[in-house]
Amino acid sequence: MKFIMSLLLVISLNSNAATIAVIDSGVDTQHKDLVNNLWKNLVEVENNGRDEDRNGYPDDIYGWNFAEGNNLVIDRRYLGTFSADPYLFFEIQGKMMLGTASEAEIQWLRDKTKDPAFLQEMQKFGNFVHGTHVAGITVQDNQEGKILSVKLIPTEVNPFFEGLKQYSQKNGDELSQEEKNWRMRILKAGLTTLAGEQMKLLEEIAAYVGGHNADVANGSFGTGFNQAKMITDNAFRVIFQKDPTEEESDELATFFLDQLILSGRQMVGAAQDTLFVFAAGNDGSDNDKYPTSPTNIDADNVISVAATYKYDFIAPFSNYGEKTVDVAAPGMLINSQIPGNEYLKVSGTSQAAPFVANIAAQIKDTNKNLSPKDIKKIIMGTVDLKGFLNAKVKAKGIVNIERALQAARLSLATDIDSAIGEARVNVQDVQTDNTKTNFVDLLNVQPIPLQSVFR
Repeated sequence: MKFIMSLLLVISLNSNAATIAVIDSGVDTQHKDLVNNLWKNLVEVENNGRDEDRNGYPDDIYGWNFAEGNNLVIDRRYLGTFSADPYLFFEIQGKMMLGTASEAEIQWLRDKTKDPAFLQEMQKFGNFVHGTHVAGITVQDNQEGKILSVKLIPTEVNPFFEGLKQYSQKNGDELSQEEKNWRMRILKAGLTTLAGEQMKLLEEIAAYVGGHNADVANGSFGTGFNQAKMITDNAFRVIFQKDPTEEESDELATFFLDQLILSGRQMVGAAQDTLFVFAAGNDGSDNDKYPTSPTNIDADNVISVAATYKYDFIAPFSNYGEKTVDVAAPGMLINSQIPGNEYLKVSGTSQAAPFVANIAAQIKDTNKNLSPKDIKKIIMGTVDLKGFLNAKVKAKGIVNIERALQAARLSLATDIDSAIGEARVNVQDVQTDNTKTNFVDLLNVQPIPLQSVFR
């Protein structure tokens, strides 16, 4: 009886505000700006090694670390271990986006991206700060929002590669057509297995956030087409002992991503009452043509987000897709929290997605009866329509928080379509400042030059 009463208490205390699961690289639970926004599992007794709520994750006070299988959602040992270079990198990157970086600064950045030691530090730095930065955006100007931290650090290790070597004694050029076809079937079977293994973890995570009644889950991570090609090209080289042709490379990357997206449907199906907000990707490519996972998962409880600079133009690095990307949101030069009570301006669809997750949570707070499908419909139906997004995103516009929240309020007394229609009449578009930037330089320097699982 005591356990049941404790469970009812935690449900009661955490149900006053929407819960936002931040599926990322962990959240700094001691950041002064976030401590009041942390979801807390009041059923668990902290650090006693027991599993009071019996969900299989002992001591999951603020969430769970699925990467290392423990409740440590941030590793504070990294604080103070980084040089000034990663901070300077983001500063110069921001200047490049606005066309204000000097030639010396641009050259410094280009040189750094060729330095293996710097790239290694940037990977650690990015993994360390990304989740906190995203979390801060999800609760910006929303004192009631609750952050459920889910730590996920994807690995680039592909365990089936070693097993494929048994098929690679002979160079691919020496094989008969029948042998080539057989090896290709083996390779695709291995890629299917890898996709299933990756998505199995995400399915477990979805079940976890659904089990804790998360209203919204933000996923600013994924595998883009170019990243998939690196994986599948390496697999091809292992089994065929030669480089793939461009046609073979594209075919295998598409096949692998299709398998990831297919398996991903089981992920979002494991938490049907949660709206998953996914970043569209930072390759500057068309997700309709070059699929990206998990943002291309087609489901009523999934919304895909492209990035813009304020309300002025689509970010040159942002992925898009008239059929596969739902809305756009500001995602350039977004200032947010990072571990250690610090702040950083970062750009990416990683920053646009939590902007939308923030709106989704506030919509849910406004009308608790709205389903993920309803919330998605309100967000897409209340955008500021932009001509430059006509063929880029389904909604053809950028999210408008005030209009979305008014539609949510109106939905308490009327149907959603009527609420959206009235809100469109009552709430004006967000004012823009028509920021000018040097697009030629911006595209040439490619301001997001580092490969990352984060979007």
